[in-house]
Amino acid sequence: MRLRHIEVFNAVMLTGSVSGAARLINVTQPAVSRILQHAELQLGFALFQRSKGRLTATSEALTLYPHIERLFGMLDEVQRLAVNLRTGESAKELRLLTVLALSYEILPHAIKLFRVKHPEIAITVKALHSPQIVSTLALQEADVGFLLSPVTHPALSQQHLADGRVVCIAPKGMLSARLLKRGSVTLADLNKVPVIGLDVLDPVGRSLNNACREAEVGLDIAITVQTYHSALALAHHGLGVALVDSCTAASVDLKRVDVLALEPLIAVPIKALLPAAKPASVAVKSFVHCFQQALSRTGGAETVTLIK
Repeated sequence: MRLRHIEVFNAVMLTGSVSGAARLINVTQPAVSRILQHAELQLGFALFQRSKGRLTATSEALTLYPHIERLFGMLDEVQRLAVNLRTGESAKELRLLTVLALSYEILPHAIKLFRVKHPEIAITVKALHSPQIVSTLALQEADVGFLLSPVTHPALSQQHLADGRVVCIAPKGMLSARLLKRGSVTLADLNKVPVIGLDVLDPVGRSLNNACREAEVGLDIAITVQTYHSALALAHHGLGVALVDSCTAASVDLKRVDVLALEPLIAVPIKALLPAAKPASVAVKSFVHCFQQALSRTGGAETVTLIK
């Protein structure tokens, strides 16, 4: 199928008629009919059954359509990227992306620091999963993203901001006084208490899974969650021990839980991700610096020196 065939086919699928398709793509009805017939001739099968001016998709068309939808989604991305490249970024707006774990304590602190220096700049924040942050930045629909795992993408560059770690959040009374006095636990220390598990597709969840395998420890996973703050909330309610990153741990209620270091150390790298095709603006550089300051001040991670 040619692109023109695909465009007409998509328009008919969306509207259900030749007249509706003609209005949608701004051509004449005879042109739609002619292009549709040519597409069917080239394909060797009918795309629609015609009855009383209405078109009903054939089984072949219904099989083909999901692939057409994905193609149009990709074309929309190309169009959006072209618009973003043409218009460039607004000096009065900063578009931020972050994973949820960094949005509760670290990001608000960073925004407060940034506001002191740049009160005139409007800020837009979206909390997304890491793959969504990567695709949004690659399309230049945001200025900078913050996440908890390294990313390799040809359209993006990254800066290492800090090193967090996995910590143990235990409901009051769940761990022994001996462990609390020591201030740290090993995975083996947790094999007889209920543990809130993390999705193994998650970066921290994957690291924990690998560490358990290396230590030959099988944890009693009572509940599995997708976000660190869900694990923290369950720990607050006494449902199990949460093993989360140190940035999430900055949100704990110390009246309800104890916080202990997990040994051996499982590092959680904190990264800033930026579009590689354009130099970072003054505002972006300033916000990245404020974000790193927030990491240091909240105690969520050990920061590193940024290369100017």
